[in-house]
Amino acid sequence: MKKITLIFLIFSGILQAQQKPNIIFILTDDQSYDLLGCTGNAIVQTPHIDKLANNGTLFTNAHVTSAICTPSRISILLSQYERKHGVNFNSGTSVSDTAWKNSYPVIMRNNGYYTGWIGKNHAPIGKGGYNSELMEKSFDYWYAGHGHLGFYPKDNHDIFNDAIAFTQPEIINEGVDEFLDPNARKLKGALHFLEERPSDKPFMLSINFNLPHGASTSTMKQKDSDDTIYKTLYRDLEIPLHKNYIAKADIKTPKLPENLLHVEDRQTGYNYVDTPKDLKERYIRELQAMTGIDRLVGNLTAKLKALKLHKNTIIIFTSDHGLFGGQQGLGGKALCYEQTTHVPIIIFNPNTPKKNRGKKK
Repeated sequence: MKKITLIFLIFSGILQAQQKPNIIFILTDDQSYDLLGCTGNAIVQTPHIDKLANNGTLFTNAHVTSAICTPSRISILLSQYERKHGVNFNSGTSVSDTAWKNSYPVIMRNNGYYTGWIGKNHAPIGKGGYNSELMEKSFDYWYAGHGHLGFYPKDNHDIFNDAIAFTQPEIINEGVDEFLDPNARKLKGALHFLEERPSDKPFMLSINFNLPHGASTSTMKQKDSDDTIYKTLYRDLEIPLHKNYIAKADIKTPKLPENLLHVEDRQTGYNYVDTPKDLKERYIRELQAMTGIDRLVGNLTAKLKALKLHKNTIIIFTSDHGLFGGQQGLGGKALCYEQTTHVPIIIFNPNTPKKNRGKKK
């Protein structure tokens, strides 16, 4: 079953349930299938996401239909193929107001859900796209930036200026300012959403990362203010090259025409795959980003339990597409080979019978 259809059917089925569960939908960016412990990565530390898979269902053969951010994310929002919605990264088009009414956030809100959108938005919605403000007005809780966030979102989006943290996963995570005073002001973020949501409504929270996307990992600087995760983790390990990796200098007879390799017209942004040294550095950053994201998932599940919401909250985790890591000498995405279309989908439903948990589909 195609990913976009699967996710939309999940949301539709939820609306038909007698007792409406809460839903948290976590979407990463440029995350290949093999960047989790539960999908076979022996290096990355993702214990909290792995726990979701072990207690839920891991879909091992899920594929996106457009291996690039904007069309893939709109496909998820609308449950439509790119050829239907017609919005691509460089198309200059946006989702119409009429089409947006059939998106999962609008449908959920119209059915009594308190809705939130946190992190990155890379879907132009309404006349004028990102400037229409239709996206912002469609949610009860909005804490996001249009386009790329960078690893340090305050550098790119004013909405994050009041955050205590500086790095992307931690800004998206924030809630009570426990670092300074448990009784101090509450910061915006995923934990804040859970703390402040109305208790008389079910909620639907969409958390959207701009990681481990190259536009964010390229800006990681190992600042003094960065968590140890982003400075030293994985740097003492021998990092293997991806299977079928080939350096650009070693390609004697290209198997694909050069103009095809520039299908994104942004291919140079992924030219770190050209040499083993640069690729290993970027791969370490991707691993670090995944561990940062995993920590947020752990904080979310702990907060749900503290608020006694854990028995009625479904968590869905996936990525908008995968990424080439130098396999056959390729970098970037957009070319719809399995490396770029294959993504994990994890669905954790606390009400699933124990005998059906930990399944792989």
